[in-house]
Amino acid sequence: MLILAKPKHKGMPASTIRIRYNKLAAWSLFILLILWSGTESTNGSGIPGFLKPENASGLKVAEAGEFSVITYNIAGLPAIISSAATERSSSIAEIGLRLNRFDIVHVQEDFNYHENLYAQGNTHAFRTETKGGVPLGDGLNTLSRYPVRDLRRITWNDCTGADCLTPKGFTFSRIEVAKNVFIDFYNIHANAYNDLPAAAARRKNMAQFSEYIKIHSHDNAVIVMGDLNGHYSYFYDNIKLLNTENKLEDVWTSFVHKNRFPPVHKDLPVSNILSINESSETIDKILFRSSRLLEIHVSDYQLQNLLFLNQDGIPLSDHHPVSAQFSWNLKKNTGKEKETSKP
Repeated sequence: MLILAKPKHKGMPASTIRIRYNKLAAWSLFILLILWSGTESTNGSGIPGFLKPENASGLKVAEAGEFSVITYNIAGLPAIISSAATERSSSIAEIGLRLNRFDIVHVQEDFNYHENLYAQGNTHAFRTETKGGVPLGDGLNTLSRYPVRDLRRITWNDCTGADCLTPKGFTFSRIEVAKNVFIDFYNIHANAYNDLPAAAARRKNMAQFSEYIKIHSHDNAVIVMGDLNGHYSYFYDNIKLLNTENKLEDVWTSFVHKNRFPPVHKDLPVSNILSINESSETIDKILFRSSRLLEIHVSDYQLQNLLFLNQDGIPLSDHHPVSAQFSWNLKKNTGKEKETSKP
């Protein structure tokens, strides 16, 4: 039997505690219903047009190229506990269609409407198989026009509250953007909320993530995209660890904020993330770095707060996605030397 204890958050308003407790209770009830009913979640393999990453062909030899990327938390939790304002199955099907204009896509919270995302008009040739809906899946998937290799799913060692009810974490994959030219891609969904225990768990997430990149992508070009749930501007976050320890450059700070980080403060960040604009820091981030062999440049960044609205002007998710345009070239002294990752 599952017994819920009300969380203790010193100094938090009673109304906030009640909201968090009610959400946790709803999560727990939903999971019990799933386990009781024995409902199975699709793994995507039966979806028409589904191609496994290893079925790659037709890549050309190239020494330079470009591609577009987008990261999007699609709010795929079951409707009963989703904070998105629109109907989920049709909204996520529409998201799948609109993602077609981007070359490489990372989605988070791709849980119980995964088939709607993949099977109703999405045309990406390479798409990772889902790990399942709530509570089995991590909600992380990649859709790509380029082959996706060596997918690994890593669960956080630390979490708080409702975030512990699914195996949240990050994925590692190697995407082949031209024949024998690879970039390490990370899709991430960090611990949510900004109360002190949640922020402490998220700091540990960042430390775990940073250490993984050091070990598995030591000499490689890297692109990180996802819902980091944190801010450079929040005193209790340590997102800058990725900049200092892993030499990752944030697309928003470099392209929009003129290589300046926002001022740090202890005030709670804005809770309505749909109210932000392109000059505002968002929890959805894109970071990158070049390598000894491969140089990466960013030429565009956009907060996509208009592209993913329904006919009534309502966002299709409870996040605005962010996109970027990248170009790459092999460094002249390397010729066509292969960009590789450690196993």
